[in-house]
Amino acid sequence: MKILFVTLVSFIFCFVSAAAEEADYPIAKVSFEDYKNLVEKVEAHRADRLIDLDTFLKMSKKDGVIILDTRSKFRFDRIHVKGAVHLNFSDFTQANLAQLIPSPDTTILIYCNNNFEGNQRDFATKIVLPIVPKVTPTTQFAAQAKPRMMALNVPTYLNLYGYGYHNVYELHELVNVEDPRIAFEGSIIDKE
Repeated sequence: MKILFVTLVSFIFCFVSAAAEEADYPIAKVSFEDYKNLVEKVEAHRADRLIDLDTFLKMSKKDGVIILDTRSKFRFDRIHVKGAVHLNFSDFTQANLAQLIPSPDTTILIYCNNNFEGNQRDFATKIVLPIVPKVTPTTQFAAQAKPRMMALNVPTYLNLYGYGYHNVYELHELVNVEDPRIAFEGSIIDKE
C-alpha cells in the first residue's frame, strides 16, 4: 500500500510539474521603456523642487500640505518628522495613494534616510561603496571611486509623479537630527 501511495504521489507531482513547464505565461507587467521615459520627464521637474530645511518647514505648516515618509513602517514608527504620514514605498499603488492623498494637486513634501545624519540606525544612509577585494596598483583607482547614492527620495518622487502627483517637493539638505529647527515623533522619541 505504501509503495502504491508513493507511486501515485510521484505520478501526480510529475503531471503537475509537466503542466507548469508547459504553461505559457504572458510577459510581466514591467516596462523599462516607461521607466526611462518617466525619468527623462521628471528630471527637470524635480530639479526645480529641491528645497532646503527652512523652506521645507515653512511649507509644512500650510493647510493641506502632506509630509510623506515612505520608509519601512518599522522605521517610521520608531522616528519620523513630526506630522508626517506613512505609506511604505512598496505599497505604492494608484488606489493606496488616492486613499492617503485624494487630490493630485496636494502639496507633498518628501524626505528619506539620506536627509538625516546623527542616527544611522533609523536613518541609515543608502550608499554603495566600491568593492575592492585586494588593493593593488591596478585596483587602487577603483577603491577611490565615488560612492553611489541610493536614496529613496528619487524613486518616491518619480513614482508620485508617475501616479499624477506633480506638486511634490523634496528636502535637499543633509540635516543633523539634533538640529533644533526640526521636530520628530515616534516610539523612540516618546521614551525620552
